[in-house]
Amino acid sequence: MPGLFTVLMPLVLLTNGLAAGVLLGTQLGGFPLMAALPVDRYVHAHAFFSTRYDPFMPICLLTTTVGGVALAVVAPTPGAWALHLLGAALAGVTVYISLTRNVPINRWVRDLDPDRLPAGIDYVERRRTWGRWNSLRSWLTVAALVVNCAAVALAL
Repeated sequence: MPGLFTVLMPLVLLTNGLAAGVLLGTQLGGFPLMAALPVDRYVHAHAFFSTRYDPFMPICLLTTTVGGVALAVVAPTPGAWALHLLGAALAGVTVYISLTRNVPINRWVRDLDPDRLPAGIDYVERRRTWGRWNSLRSWLTVAALVVNCAAVALAL
């Protein structure tokens, strides 16, 4: 089984690292910019950005989750087993947050007409809500990467 571990380990680190980098980049740059835009410009910008990461991000996060579980099964040490399982759980929670919190808001914004925005909606609060969930999933994905790197160090 060391062969499977050797093949999966770089794949999981790569996909986890890519996902963490994209989410952290969104947290540090993309979201602060979009949060400062007027609502109509935000809707335009959101329509542009929200489609750029599909299917890239879901593939990275699902590969990290499933790959992490597989790494836990074939890990050469108990410590690596536990850490890979924790990394998979952190990535899995990120997938859950994405599907239940961020994606519904993304779809709602994508369906808006920036020239005919519905009245009576607190757009600032919707953006804050999306931003809070994005922050949480960003840090969870970074934590998964740190944990997966530690698991590799234990396995060597």
